[in-house]
Amino acid sequence: MNDPHFYEPRHGHGLAHDPLNAIVAPRPIGWISSVDTHGVANLAPYSFFNLFNYRPPIIGFSSQGWKDSIANIEATGEFVWNLATRAQAEAMNASSAVVAANIDEFELAGLTKNPSRLVTPPRVAGSPVQFECKLTQIVRLTTKEGNALDQWLVLGEAVGIHIDQSLIEDGVYQTAKSGTILRGGGLADYFEIGPEALFRMWRPG
Repeated sequence: MNDPHFYEPRHGHGLAHDPLNAIVAPRPIGWISSVDTHGVANLAPYSFFNLFNYRPPIIGFSSQGWKDSIANIEATGEFVWNLATRAQAEAMNASSAVVAANIDEFELAGLTKNPSRLVTPPRVAGSPVQFECKLTQIVRLTTKEGNALDQWLVLGEAVGIHIDQSLIEDGVYQTAKSGTILRGGGLADYFEIGPEALFRMWRPG
């Protein structure tokens, strides 16, 4: 076996492109809708996203920099996660544009808003799954030395969950039917989940 490429991140990776995002991949996309205190909607995708607890369901995403989403969520205590799919991939990408805080990314991306039931931020019409969330924590990340980073982890409890009925068969949610997309590495790599990627393993014991 060849010697691995080894590097200490603090000294640089020595490659044409930082491999970190390509290694920790593919990653679920946190497509987050929020509103500011004036009711202006914001919609933005975050590739540092995941589920962190079952009961109650707690999801989280991390933002590099104090962006409009973070400011809105801190001010209102609410947000919605919208499942990003291949059918809305281009719209999701359009919503990542860096624009002024008073610009509604739903309108920018040509998306329709659906009202939420338990929170104020709207849901993305056409997205097959949405989590209405109440903020639980905003955590500023630090280095091992304790130095504060401009990186903000937002955690929220999903208090209401919407699922397209077509994705439920015999009471089981069908992950591969949704066309879920995931973020890969590099500047533009994404992956779509499909049935051909499915395999099963049962836990021992």
